Amino acid sequence: MTSNVQDLKDFLRSAGQAAFVEVAGTRGSTPREKGAYMLVSQQAIHGTIGGGQLEYMAIDKARQLLRRQAASDRIDVHEVCATLDVPLGPEIGQCCGGRVEVLIRPVDPVLADELVDAAERQEERLPHFYIFGGGHVGKALAASAALLPLHTVVVETRAEELEGISDAVETHLTAMPEALVRDAPSGSAFAVLTHDHALDFLIAAEALKRNDTAYVGMIGSKTKKATFRSWFLKVGGGSEAEFERLVSPIGGDAVKDKRPTVIAALAAAEIMTALAMHASSQAVSMEERAVKSA
Repeated sequence: MTSNVQDLKDFLRSAGQAAFVEVAGTRGSTPREKGAYMLVSQQAIHGTIGGGQLEYMAIDKARQLLRRQAASDRIDVHEVCATLDVPLGPEIGQCCGGRVEVLIRPVDPVLADELVDAAERQEERLPHFYIFGGGHVGKALAASAALLPLHTVVVETRAEELEGISDAVETHLTAMPEALVRDAPSGSAFAVLTHDHALDFLIAAEALKRNDTAYVGMIGSKTKKATFRSWFLKVGGGSEAEFERLVSPIGGDAVKDKRPTVIAALAAAEIMTALAMHASSQAVSMEERAVKSA
């Protein structure tokens, strides 16, 4: 499994001299938030501060700095060596309307270590997303999830179906996939789309019985959902309130297109929305608890 941390380490290892380009301040509407950064070498780029003319200007300024650094004996890397204060208007071909302050300085070993440490901490905090089933939709959903800030795990009972899964995604082969639901971190998302409806029911039931999940979705038709409801309430030991948390079909039914890549794109957007809403509600709950205890 590859990761953003590994990509960062690979860039730092191969870049030679590089510049750190950070969004240090924003006013109004801007492409990226304060703290967003990118790394620039003479040959490559890692990350983004939002694209467009702002980014082109920052890359050019960073490479000027690198050329100056290469031509001189020493530049104090503890100082900001270049600053851009850019209005995002028609003057530079952008229409965001805000203003961005960008700070640029060379990357030294201390800063490189700090960036890797921060990336590792960020990766540890990524929400977990479990895809149960590595069939056509499972593979397409894994490919979509690989591009997102998620720790994605594809779970399968068939070894051959884990072949061809994106390297950015973790894979897990097990005879009892429902057991992974119990061990998943709080706030996880689950998409259930195996080759076996009975197995789907077991996994979905296990996920719905947890009260700390961000999303539980199951692929299928209205008939499958109705059949699951009957089984869940009569045999599976579930409640109506728990069943109401099930999203099925995943990705909604507004777009009448059943191609795996389309279902995957719709489901990925749905899951990211659910994760964001869960994180927001958790933050509000923590604030309320802090106020009550103060």
